[in-house]
Amino acid sequence: MTLQTNPLLDFSGLPRFAQVRPEHVQPAIDTLIAEGRATLERLAGDAAAPTWEGFVEPLDDANERLSRAWAQVSHLNIVVNTPALRDAYNAALPRVTQYFTEQGQDHRLHARYKALRASAAFEAMTPPRRRLVENKLRDFRLGGAELPEADKQRFLQVQEELAKVSSRFQDNVLDATNDFGLYVTDEARLSGIPADVRTTARLAAEKEGKPGWKLTLHMPCYIPVMQYADDRSVREAMYRAFVTRASEFGKPEWDNTAHIVRLLELRAESARLLGYGNYAQVSLATKMAAEPAQAIAFLEDLAKRARPHAGQDMEELRAFARAKLGLADVGAADLSYASEKLRQDRYAFSNEEVKRYFPEDAVLAGLFRVVETLYGVTVRKASSETWHPDATFYDVLDGTGGRIGQFYFDLYAREGKRGGAWMDDAINRRRLASGVQTPVAFLVCNFAAPVDGKPALFTHYEVTTLFHEFGHGLHLLLTQVDELGVSGLSGVEWDAVELPSQFMENFCWEWDVVRHMTRHVDTGEAIPRALFDKLLAAKNFQSGLGFVRQLEFALFDMRLHAGFDPAKDTVMGLLGRVRAEVAVLEAPAFNRFPNQFSHIFSGGYAAGYYSYKWAEVLSADAYGAFEEAGVLSPEAGARFRREILAAGGSRSALESFVAFRGRAPQIDALLRHNGMKATA
Repeated sequence: MTLQTNPLLDFSGLPRFAQVRPEHVQPAIDTLIAEGRATLERLAGDAAAPTWEGFVEPLDDANERLSRAWAQVSHLNIVVNTPALRDAYNAALPRVTQYFTEQGQDHRLHARYKALRASAAFEAMTPPRRRLVENKLRDFRLGGAELPEADKQRFLQVQEELAKVSSRFQDNVLDATNDFGLYVTDEARLSGIPADVRTTARLAAEKEGKPGWKLTLHMPCYIPVMQYADDRSVREAMYRAFVTRASEFGKPEWDNTAHIVRLLELRAESARLLGYGNYAQVSLATKMAAEPAQAIAFLEDLAKRARPHAGQDMEELRAFARAKLGLADVGAADLSYASEKLRQDRYAFSNEEVKRYFPEDAVLAGLFRVVETLYGVTVRKASSETWHPDATFYDVLDGTGGRIGQFYFDLYAREGKRGGAWMDDAINRRRLASGVQTPVAFLVCNFAAPVDGKPALFTHYEVTTLFHEFGHGLHLLLTQVDELGVSGLSGVEWDAVELPSQFMENFCWEWDVVRHMTRHVDTGEAIPRALFDKLLAAKNFQSGLGFVRQLEFALFDMRLHAGFDPAKDTVMGLLGRVRAEVAVLEAPAFNRFPNQFSHIFSGGYAAGYYSYKWAEVLSADAYGAFEEAGVLSPEAGARFRREILAAGGSRSALESFVAFRGRAPQIDALLRHNGMKATA
């Protein structure tokens, strides 16, 4: 196929999503891998001394073409998943994995990068180029380039199997999520559930030709059901289905239990091959934390500070549930319901009431207002081919009207789309002979779609999620680095990647921001200051519970990858010990959370989930500069853009933070933002 007939081979502009078909995947990937290998052989065999223009740039050209095509395939596989597309993706995945793994092991390329590092030209390079070369040499070591030939081959096999098992893990979670439906024919069992959720559930049942309502495990249904359903049996059925997805309690072909063990075995083997004691050490080689013990000590310290607050939250909730809800105790399936009732009782508002003030168009306008005020840019809706009618497209323009970035929004949940929220790159910034290549981002969420002719309505939590993902997007879109390997998020230590995203969440708690992005769906009025003040007063409601939940995930992840042996222990046994240490609510014995923990088993957070809390320290402290200067200060915004967002991975994250804040990060702001004391 040519680029005229295969859209995945066209790099002249934006992706041609509307034209991509599963049958395009194999020929495109095969063509690009063949071109990449031909380029690699030519460069590896070049007798001349390596230069940036003669060696690094041609290799980047070939690898970027494959990466851009594969980014489209990977994206489509998780937002419009079909059996045919899944098969095409899984068939190509081992070849893509092999290509990049082989390249990471190629001793000839490694030698040429070492020669470039040792050359006189290296010291004359720009700091971003020097950083990129140093990163490449590190990545060659982590890619197995220094291994004996037999170990290289085994390392390659391990990487290929890791990719396959990880993809299967993700598919199983998606399939188990999509497969479940709780069909309700007695409307009384839906008591308390918001009207828009009931409407969506009725339409879902109608679509299948069934009477009544269909409740699903997709977030726009699951979360409000758990928060508002008065019928405890409904909550219990939904909770059990949710926490047993992809486990031995469901279809055997979707059980992730064995896949978890295999992933751990393969990761441990890859670490041993590279000369590390465990996989956590491999993971931290590209992060700010130096050793697993440092990350674990950080988490344990936070746990000691947060657990008393969480315990107090739980005792208050139990007392309220006994007195007001007739619940002798609060079980896992009652937590969200009882918490929402207590929130309403204590602060006299409900999340459902607040949601009426956050229609999609008002929220987006408010988000763009913050970004435009802080960073001196303009966000404007544009047109482009998309993968689904719900997806939209935008330009980001500078002060002169020049385009500096573009992004896609895909905000609604649907079947065939992975749950959660994320940002990914479609195109990264780099400088070419023809000029600067504009970065393009995917920004994906799973909110409830519009129903009954009304706009989509977001909870305040969902607004915060949107701001979070847009912070990631800004990291990609506002970079000023011209070298591909350290542009945008590339080359940024993984435990600092969450800094710009978590930083953006803070603006969702500022009156001068929120009042400009609200409009009641029925009356058109902005949110009353009194209701916002209640929302603000409730900001740290049960912050202790939320804090220890994240610490539970992070400690489980780090200990799982730092010395855990699945041949001598069980994954659930380890999780049980972590929960005994950190959690204040006992999980039911049937809970199989690890079987759905996609962040670490099919995402990029293996031995890295702690980075959410690590980056929260950075983001809370960074936001302190805006609290001091004025939360919408263009001056502070310009400094944050210049020192954090624009710098990308061209220097260490700590250097960037110090350049912005004038000092090293401090933990006090994080504790203060969560309503906790700065002393243990």
